[in-house]
Amino acid sequence: MEQSLVRPRSLTRAAAGLRSGAPGLPESVDRFCALVERVDPLIHAFVSEPGRHDRLRARARELATRYPEPAGRPALYGVPVGVKDIVHVDGLPTRGGSALPPGVLAGPQAVVVDRLLAAGAMVAGKTVTAEFAASAPGPTRNPHHPGHTPGGSSSGSAAAVAAGLVPLAIGTQTVGSVIRPAAYCGVVGFRPTYGRIPIAGVIPNAPSFDTLGVFTADLAGAALAAPLLCDDWRTGPVPDAPVLGVPDGPYLERAEPAALRVFEERVERLERAGSTVRRVPLFPDFAEIIRQLQIVNRFELARSHADWFARFGGLYRPETAASIRVGQGVAAEDRAAALDFRERLRERVAAATAEAGVDLWLAPSATGGAPEGLHSTGDAVMSLPWSFLGLPALSLPAGRTAAGLPLGLQVVGAAGGDERLLAQAAVLEGVLG
Repeated sequence: MEQSLVRPRSLTRAAAGLRSGAPGLPESVDRFCALVERVDPLIHAFVSEPGRHDRLRARARELATRYPEPAGRPALYGVPVGVKDIVHVDGLPTRGGSALPPGVLAGPQAVVVDRLLAAGAMVAGKTVTAEFAASAPGPTRNPHHPGHTPGGSSSGSAAAVAAGLVPLAIGTQTVGSVIRPAAYCGVVGFRPTYGRIPIAGVIPNAPSFDTLGVFTADLAGAALAAPLLCDDWRTGPVPDAPVLGVPDGPYLERAEPAALRVFEERVERLERAGSTVRRVPLFPDFAEIIRQLQIVNRFELARSHADWFARFGGLYRPETAASIRVGQGVAAEDRAAALDFRERLRERVAAATAEAGVDLWLAPSATGGAPEGLHSTGDAVMSLPWSFLGLPALSLPAGRTAAGLPLGLQVVGAAGGDERLLAQAAVLEGVLG
């Protein structure tokens, strides 16, 4: 039987301890580096970094000098954070999970990293990504079952949190790259409304969809990180218990039968606890939604890589190269028509949501548990319509397969309603455990 390497750590507790000085920053750095040295060779969540210990020691000294008194320390003082390796960090090369020369991919530090550093965080290192956040997997293993994929493309970020290497990690989602690996690795993944965290300083995949997100052990951790990273976060009273919507039809039927049974059990549990659940036929044309998203995705991937692929096409993985070549054959007018289709879909979903009085949509986070093997990152289809629409979503751990692989409950809110989503999801987390 495979050895589980799961040891997730609460971000809220870790941050509170570091702000209080227990442990001190030098001790925290030593512990982290020792943990990475011992555990990461088994899961490969981090990109190798010579000199990591010295770099983090220097950052610890800088923070201790700047914030000598616990009362004045910022929210993420000394917290080690994993950063997906398509996100630029000053002083660390960006490889994007590829064989391209790192200097070719260099760029200004990402805004999200600026915000992490302003909150007192330490960049623990770059986390492994599928090549250019597409579909060619990296070497990361699932900490629950190392013979299975952790999901993608934010594989290293999800695995690093699940294994307890860091209590917070940054990922990106174009279609399903936060929600799916969070589910496969049994952690919380939060993908805000499209554009809520500035994407500047991140290697693009499909800019019409690319969205930064976070991984934490629990919802409280996501609630701590989100106001520090998102634009214009608004605090307010805790909203009423949400009305929950289940999108019946061909979309929901894409989940595997075993995963769908567990999902329905969770929905029934929420109903028994007093939640109102309404079933709404939402995506009757789901096959067409998939087709239209793929038109935009492939076109924009090809455009994002036009220069690099022309110069270094032979260094790309076959899966990525094939997607780019498909995108090169997509006409600009077809992309424009697909984006028009998206606007009509947004109007239709907003109307259905309002008519049914739904606050949050529920769905499985993935089609099932993490597939065996590392040749694929799994199927992103359960995240696809929500990513197409740019709606905020999160994945809560919610049950397991018969083989013991984690499953996730996907919770989707209204555009711009990230604060309400996190607050109301806490009600669900309290029921589901």
